[in-house]
Amino acid sequence: MTKSPSTLGIILFIATMIIFFVVYTFFSGINYFDISLKANAFVLPVLYAGAAFWSVKSYWNNHRVVSFKEAFKRAFVPMFIGGILSIFSIYAFLNFADTDAKKLLNFQYVQRQKSELDTEYTSARKILKHQKDIDELDQKYKERLQSFTPEAVKGKDMLTASHFSGYFAAILIFYVVLSVFFGAFFRTRTIYQPEETKQA
Repeated sequence: MTKSPSTLGIILFIATMIIFFVVYTFFSGINYFDISLKANAFVLPVLYAGAAFWSVKSYWNNHRVVSFKEAFKRAFVPMFIGGILSIFSIYAFLNFADTDAKKLLNFQYVQRQKSELDTEYTSARKILKHQKDIDELDQKYKERLQSFTPEAVKGKDMLTASHFSGYFAAILIFYVVLSVFFGAFFRTRTIYQPEETKQA
């Protein structure tokens, strides 16, 4: 049965929120940010790509002619609806319902950046041989450390409305690229098929 793109979008939204709350409920500890990042990087793209594929494929199976525009719409609309509803809901939850979870994510985000800086510094220092280069690296490292002082990170927020808008803009590019691919791939049943059938 072919579901409407809007219905699939609502299903995607519900599935996304289930994943969000599973991570929130069971993994909101010392690895909350890392696990959230992995879920967004690996689990959700597969889920959304699978839903878009199923949306187009089920429609393709039941129609003799499928245009690029129709295939694109069938792929894009569910992902867009599911994505934008999820973004709004997660933003509202973290900024109004549980601000402690937001503080934890912001804290772990800063800690991750600090850890990456330390790793880069340590790796670079091992391969430098000249004292001048080492001194220059040490100086740059000390300067970068200033951005991680309590005063510098106080009030640092990666979960504002503007940041969420930026996240969704990046996600939107993924939706468009994927929809273009599915649109091109599934427009295999062209207007020539009815003509061939008529001639036969």
